[in-house]
Amino acid sequence: MSKIKILAIPSDTFGVGKFRMLDPYKFIGDNYHEEIHVDIIHNVENNDEFFKNYNIVIFHSFIHQLPHEINIQRIKWLKNKGIKVIMDIDDLWYVDHRHPLYYHILREKVGEKKIEMMKLCDYVTTTTSVFQNTIKEKIGLKNVLVFPNAINPEEKQFKPNPIPSDKIRFGWLGGSTHLHDIELLRNGIGSLHYSHKDKVQFVLCGFDLRGTMTEINKETGEVVRRDIKPTETVWYEYEKIFTDNYTVLDDQYKNFLTTFIKTDQYFSDKPYVRRWTEDVSNYGVNYNYFDVSLVPLVENIFNINKSQLKVIEAGFHKKAIIANETLPYTLDLISAIDDGKFNNKGNALFVSQRKNHKQWAQQMKRLIDNPNMIEDLGNKLYETVKDKYSLQKVSKDRVEFLKSIIK
Repeated sequence: MSKIKILAIPSDTFGVGKFRMLDPYKFIGDNYHEEIHVDIIHNVENNDEFFKNYNIVIFHSFIHQLPHEINIQRIKWLKNKGIKVIMDIDDLWYVDHRHPLYYHILREKVGEKKIEMMKLCDYVTTTTSVFQNTIKEKIGLKNVLVFPNAINPEEKQFKPNPIPSDKIRFGWLGGSTHLHDIELLRNGIGSLHYSHKDKVQFVLCGFDLRGTMTEINKETGEVVRRDIKPTETVWYEYEKIFTDNYTVLDDQYKNFLTTFIKTDQYFSDKPYVRRWTEDVSNYGVNYNYFDVSLVPLVENIFNINKSQLKVIEAGFHKKAIIANETLPYTLDLISAIDDGKFNNKGNALFVSQRKNHKQWAQQMKRLIDNPNMIEDLGNKLYETVKDKYSLQKVSKDRVEFLKSIIK
């Protein structure tokens, strides 16, 4: 049998594209090259001739960076030529009303467009069994497969190299759409800052001031776009939660932070540390700056269908984790405390959605009082994820599937 020729089309080269397209299909192209040829192309030209030598086209979000109708035409053309078409999707096609993109998604009918493409494709791939079932039930599709986000343990940013500290450090690492999740931490962080001031440090990773604001002159109607001010960013709001509105900081450090000067200096003695954003090939190094990963999540239909990537990343870094007791985190996490007693099979601490106001502080205090639990939980989480979510294992599963659909 001749080589299977695959075209993989990521939606970007700096975010979700890494885990859904770039990493897995590069790995497959490098390690299964005797059976499979892979081309990864971000911006695909709208040219019939270009596609004729491929057996499979797999895309995330779109094939062409052109109007939706052109993508629909392309999917139909590919299927007519006998080329298998796979759409990968990692987030629910509609979002909670608190999401920053809520109105954009409604206005642009993003959800309807994604559904139309999924229905046309031969197969849909996604991140978790939860999202798989949602797609099957809500859209009525059958050919939906799960290939979870995976980590390459040989990638430098996911090789643990923890920075030593005499404090117990609680950290959060993520993006700019999580304000309502981080709000869940407010009472817990505020409480710990005062009850255990000299023992703890809170670390906020991913701080980013990039972006623009749109302003409309009410008198002339002129629309002007300008760079966003630091105090207008969501990261400023995050930081106020992590510092109790900066009240836990000494004046000198507060003044330094509010200059928003980017620095790699590590303030090991401070109650709070800001870690600036890194690109997608380096952001994982920030896990080295804290001991316990805080993973708050508001429970709603959009969030429960998300990937559990934060759990997987923390596991490969052997971090203890405190998370809200909700999907998708309960797919892999097991509570280390049952009815007040230690569960030896547990690999995490949970916070009930009904008790966010007090349990974040309680679980953080538990680890402060029992520091040996931090290493124990981190090791157990590592054992949970190291094989199941390794890029080698998930890529092997992908290859078996891809070979099975080409006869």
